[in-house]
Amino acid sequence: MKKFLIAAALILFAVPAYAAPENYSFDKAHTQILFNVSHLGFSHSWGEFLEYDGAIVFDEENPENSSVEVTIYTAGIDMDDKKWDEHLTGADFFHVEKYPEMTFKSTAIEITGDKTADITGDLTLLGVTKPVTLETTFNKAGEFPMGDLYKAGFSATAKIKRSDFGMDYGLPAVGDEVNIVLEVEANRDEPQKEE
Repeated sequence: MKKFLIAAALILFAVPAYAAPENYSFDKAHTQILFNVSHLGFSHSWGEFLEYDGAIVFDEENPENSSVEVTIYTAGIDMDDKKWDEHLTGADFFHVEKYPEMTFKSTAIEITGDKTADITGDLTLLGVTKPVTLETTFNKAGEFPMGDLYKAGFSATAKIKRSDFGMDYGLPAVGDEVNIVLEVEANRDEPQKEE
């Protein structure tokens, strides 16, 4: 019996340990939620959402098992111009008094390359929910050289039509197609550093 227990223990410790999905929080100082839209064909006007919450569950070994959820507070929009900000938070666009939040919740992840994936999820904006796909690149994960942190970084892009969500003010002078650009750094909750 003793020999059996020793053999079982050896087999157990010989099996390689695989990383389980781990929880990450947004590093807001190094995360940007950006968008741009055509402005009468002269240029693409850029904006950023500065207020948001959410979390990432990231499985480095099996990234298709990962997930992301984010809530964006639409009053936190920044167009680098006070009048633009006031107009976009009003009823013509984001109508923040009635719809103070928009949300994205992933529903599936399809691996498309060594460091790329399509993250599909439900985007809810102005009370309307539509599927959106984020074309995502995994930049890197590892210990941050300054401080006791373990980080993961991602870049992503997507396109939506704002009219699909009922935001049709100014069409077609102000473009219908909205380009979304995300640059994300996230801090692993526990353990913060590799042991």
